[in-house]
Amino acid sequence: MDIDDRPIRKGDAASQLAAEDLAPYSQDELTDRVALLEAEIARVKAHSDKASAHRAAADAFFSKKTD
Repeated sequence: MDIDDRPIRKGDAASQLAAEDLAPYSQDELTDRVALLEAEIARVKAHSDKASAHRAAADAFFSKKTD
């Protein structure tokens, strides 16, 4: 995927990170940055899973048919 093909909302933290020049960073700093970003990805995925479960529960509750 080309960098220009990624969906990025303007003004959010992810778009700011994507636009940042990585050249000044050392190998250790880049390794630390990757670890931080992986932790953030895990946090976002956990929140997404929680939201999906909440949505599924709400859908199940509201789609129940009464006899």
